[in-house]
Amino acid sequence: MAALARWCVNRRFAVIVLWLAALVGLSTAAFATGSAYSSVYNVPGTEAGRAAALLNKAFAGAAGSADTIVWHTAHGTVRTASVRQRIGHALDEVAKLPGVRTVSTPYGPQAAASGAGGAQISRDGHTGYATVTFDADAEHLSASQVKRVVHTAKSAAAKDLQVELGGDAIALTQPSHGQLSEVVGVAVAAVVLLAAFGSLAAMCLPIVTAVVSVGAATMGIQLLSHIMNIADFAPMLGTLIGLGVGIDYALFIVTRHRRGLRRGLSVPRAAERAIATSGRAVVFAGGTVCAAVLGMLVLRLSFLTGVAIAAAVTVLLTVAASVTLLPALLGVIGRFALSKRERRRLAEHGPQPELPTGLAARWSGFVERHPRLLAAVAAVVMLVLAVPTVSMRLGTSDQGNDPSTSTTRKAYDLVAEGFGPGVNGPLQLVARTDDAAAKVALDKLTDTLRATHGVASVAAGGAQRAGDVEVLTVVPTTEPQSQATTDLINRLRHEVIPAAEKGTDLRVEVGGVTAGYDDFASVIVGKLPVFVGVVIALGGVLLLLAFRSLGIPVKAGLMNLAAVASSFGVVAVIFQWGWGSELLGLGRAGPIEPFLPVIMVSVLFGLSMDYQVFLVSRMYEEWQETRDNRRAVRVGLAETSRVINSAAVIMISVFLAFVLSGDRVIAMFGVGLAAAVALDAFVLRTLLVPALMHLLGRANWWLPDWLERVLPRLSIEPPETEAVPRPPKALPPPQALRPKAPGSA
Repeated sequence: MAALARWCVNRRFAVIVLWLAALVGLSTAAFATGSAYSSVYNVPGTEAGRAAALLNKAFAGAAGSADTIVWHTAHGTVRTASVRQRIGHALDEVAKLPGVRTVSTPYGPQAAASGAGGAQISRDGHTGYATVTFDADAEHLSASQVKRVVHTAKSAAAKDLQVELGGDAIALTQPSHGQLSEVVGVAVAAVVLLAAFGSLAAMCLPIVTAVVSVGAATMGIQLLSHIMNIADFAPMLGTLIGLGVGIDYALFIVTRHRRGLRRGLSVPRAAERAIATSGRAVVFAGGTVCAAVLGMLVLRLSFLTGVAIAAAVTVLLTVAASVTLLPALLGVIGRFALSKRERRRLAEHGPQPELPTGLAARWSGFVERHPRLLAAVAAVVMLVLAVPTVSMRLGTSDQGNDPSTSTTRKAYDLVAEGFGPGVNGPLQLVARTDDAAAKVALDKLTDTLRATHGVASVAAGGAQRAGDVEVLTVVPTTEPQSQATTDLINRLRHEVIPAAEKGTDLRVEVGGVTAGYDDFASVIVGKLPVFVGVVIALGGVLLLLAFRSLGIPVKAGLMNLAAVASSFGVVAVIFQWGWGSELLGLGRAGPIEPFLPVIMVSVLFGLSMDYQVFLVSRMYEEWQETRDNRRAVRVGLAETSRVINSAAVIMISVFLAFVLSGDRVIAMFGVGLAAAVALDAFVLRTLLVPALMHLLGRANWWLPDWLERVLPRLSIEPPETEAVPRPPKALPPPQALRPKAPGSA
């Protein structure tokens, strides 16, 4: 690592040019090829997956995304001549637009003859809808194409005629504030860095490093979307993670570099030592994050595989930039990494020993004196926040959870009010009828379904039949994300359909978007315990190798679980209970996305390891030197808490800024990760962990002799060996660190 840093500092301009060339090259290629992100959650092998495969085979060449144009009038009915004329003209124009295959309207002779017109007008006559079928699915439509449909349809709106649109393709036109959230997050990080460093030049370095690396990663992910299945939210999630960890990693290295400069080292030597010490810790932490997110590969879900690779690529590039681009930039700014006051003091008085003073030292002494009380308070806080996690329901939100001002949410609500909530998410029962007996059984099943509790209507026959495959469209009485709809799906699969199939060759699969989302959630929930166990075990092994202790990895595992449970509780309160979700512009309450726990566990595991390594490595160094546990914990907390807190504030700010994106999924990640980092840094690492370590004493560092002999040695952050002034051997006694009043600690 030292040799790498030396090479980057000596060839600093070449390194900077190489990074900028990589960013420009990837950006050019990405803009030239466009993107091919996916929003498909289907899981092969599930019942909904089998139904989708059968549909694709039977209805080969079928049209793509089917979206809805909804119109509503408060006075009169949608059957009046004026409404028919305005809407009919608009629908005719929509049908002529490129990319539109058909428009199914409730007006006209064909609708009257087929009876579709009545089905597409509400009983009270105030609401009607038309189905717009595109040539391709939503993933392969351009936003500009869909915007023309929206603009043309909305041209029919009048003072007493509301026109809204919903569907997967229409969602492409919804405004995104992703760039605003990135700007806000970076701006807040800049303020925190300026306060921490007191130097404008030093403040810019972590931001420049993170922006360049994340920009390159985002462009690279866009290129990867053409050769593998990458979720549509993966780029923004990667940006969220990359900005957070990228700025934090650079903060750790710049802090160590500035310490070297204050100790009298030359600029190249200080940068070399920073990379050789904190840089190694950054590589370890980044590798841990990559390993954690790539742990999603064990789930064998293509949807999450793309997310895992996108996140890993982003973290990998932020680590690479931290240990190459950052030392080059440190060489460029020289001693301006220090504030003007620090440079003047160094010139006048020379290097001075550094003692942990101020609030950090006083807090460290306070924790040492009251470990039981503080441990109890921290445990209660984490337990209270974790309680809502018990009620968390995993499922996929729909456009009924969109912000109340969006056209997709308005269309969803109009359809639900006029035709029933289940119309927004019908089920598709795909049946194979190989013989006459199977067809008779299917007819009986259709009658049974109409009498089944929870079913509003059943449509069959006609255009829904192809050869020996027939599709029954079942509309539930409840909305797609409702638990009652999930219960209906389970009842159909395990009771109603098996009874109809008995004694015949009839085979029926329950599919459709709603059932597919339910199957996806079930698969995730089933694999989640194994995944969490693998991630926690991996962290335990790494910490065992690094700190030669059984107690450290056990406590870290418990702390990680506590952080995850408490952060899930915060997410459940806001997004599932709906406390403030509408005020934040995140739509109404709904279920928690099923992939959220998997991705959050992966990311939080890596982020928690950052703080754990940074805190415990300093304690371990002092323990190795003094064999005094109380001193080791006190010194480690006093010397690292300020940097940990600064890093946490930056990461929290970046994560919370993504709530402004307007994307419900990204906002869930932003709130969840921000809550987890806040609890991890301010409750666990600077309160509960040191308090427990004081209570456990020498047991913190216990390791059986036989295990000590067989374990390989892993040095995360080797101690500095420069002959520079060092602090006195002993810190002031705890009494000298006592705060003026307990409340001021």
